[in-house]
Amino acid sequence: MHALHCCCCYSHQFIIYSSSFFLLTQKSVTEMRPDEFGIEEQVTVIRPAPVEAYSREHVFVPPVLAKWLRPHQREGVQFLYDCVQGLKDFKGAGALLADDMGLGKTLQSVALIYTLLKTGITANKLPTCQRIIVVCPCSLVKNWENEFVKWLGVGAVKALAIAEADRKTVEKNLDIFVKTKMFNVLICSYECLRAHVGRLTKFKDCCDLLVCDEAHRLKNSENQTSRALNSLPVKRRVLLTGTPMQNDLQEFYAMVDFTNPGILGTPEGFRRNTLFPILRGREPHASEAQKRKMMQIQNDMSTTVNDFILRRVNTLNAEHLPPKLVQVVCCNLTDIQQNMYQHLVSSKDMQHVLDGKQVNCLASIQMLMKLCNHPSLVVEDEKQGHSKSSKRAAASKQIKYSDEDKEPTAAPGSAEIAKFLPYVAGGGGGRGNFALVHPEWSGKMFVLYRLMKEMRRPGNGNDKIVIVSNYTQTLDLIGRMCRENSWGFCRLDGSVTMKKRQKMVDEFNDPSTPLVAFLLSSKAGGWYVCCKPSWL
Repeated sequence: MHALHCCCCYSHQFIIYSSSFFLLTQKSVTEMRPDEFGIEEQVTVIRPAPVEAYSREHVFVPPVLAKWLRPHQREGVQFLYDCVQGLKDFKGAGALLADDMGLGKTLQSVALIYTLLKTGITANKLPTCQRIIVVCPCSLVKNWENEFVKWLGVGAVKALAIAEADRKTVEKNLDIFVKTKMFNVLICSYECLRAHVGRLTKFKDCCDLLVCDEAHRLKNSENQTSRALNSLPVKRRVLLTGTPMQNDLQEFYAMVDFTNPGILGTPEGFRRNTLFPILRGREPHASEAQKRKMMQIQNDMSTTVNDFILRRVNTLNAEHLPPKLVQVVCCNLTDIQQNMYQHLVSSKDMQHVLDGKQVNCLASIQMLMKLCNHPSLVVEDEKQGHSKSSKRAAASKQIKYSDEDKEPTAAPGSAEIAKFLPYVAGGGGGRGNFALVHPEWSGKMFVLYRLMKEMRRPGNGNDKIVIVSNYTQTLDLIGRMCRENSWGFCRLDGSVTMKKRQKMVDEFNDPSTPLVAFLLSSKAGGWYVCCKPSWL
């Protein structure tokens, strides 16, 4: 018997007692045994590892991590440890941690990784794992590296993070990982591992534990990423995702089969014995027998997968966090916006869109959405459209070889929209990159302006704000407003490299910096943004 203890600041210890006889390699032995007639014959039997091969000491989660774990996180570490060590009642050594965002999936994984690197259950006390691979989206590679430093300190885990490097550098680093003992943990992106998995599979001991972050990428077993990861010679697999299942059982099967291969049968058998009966039972005209069969199959499948899938919802964090306040503020359009809106929707071009005679309907919808953000956004689009039209007229004699040479046109109905903007002394009228923003022209922008001004008033705590937009033009406008009022800001969109993103976030979170606003594009890959599609 062995046990896993989680030392922590709570009054009780977190202990796992379990048998270890499935962990060490079993041996095949050939011996002579009598058959049913008493005749000696040669048979092959499988003998488990002897008891003395196992350590009689307990296994502890290192206190440097255990002291930070909340109750649900200690439960998660216990669950993952049991799964990857083969201590559960299923055939396999994989686990799927499907907690909601904010419950600490990364911390639980770090605790598991460090425990397996530092502890073992054998009599020689060798660590359970020597090499561990963490695969995640490219934008999270540095985040994972920082998490090991945050919870364990510098140098506690020898992690090799590969992000944004040339091919030769990547291949050199992979060779160092598999051929030497300089590093215990390899952190790389899905794209990196997919392209270079062959350098790892040459070695049988290249990986003792595989951790896949954002594992919903593995919902298709036929794509190159899933095939590359499946080729790694590793049975211990931990998948991290907040969305383990949606409405497609075939995708769910792909994730489960990757976690513990074959546990739900072959793909053909799953479709025949599980998927099709469930789909038939969900049909409106399904018979009672089909519905009963569907419920029985669903219950059987749940019983099987619940042994290695753990999902908790965010309500567990309620007692550890201050109450969350969500306010939806509806902003009225200003008179300027209303006049522009009426002009657009009543224009002849817009009527063609409404009647289905104009194919460029998406541009019209986006134009109305931009108008709700600020009138100058629509005026800038209209001016750019006329400018491009002039250029096309001047270059009409040039030969065009493909449709790619065509310039986009302004949205239907945007002609003469600029006349609704008020006259501004000194020229400009709110047009151009260097013109004043005039937040009072927009209901949304004026609310944001007053909110930020109140936040920065002395005595109000100097709070910071994160502003998310689907349009980079809106971020341009907000950035100009911040400059006009001397509010420091930083901006993260698709043009910012992965190396600079984490540095930017750290700088914004530093209370000593003068940054007030963090402007974030919802289309910046790898970032999770929950907001109204049009604007904050």
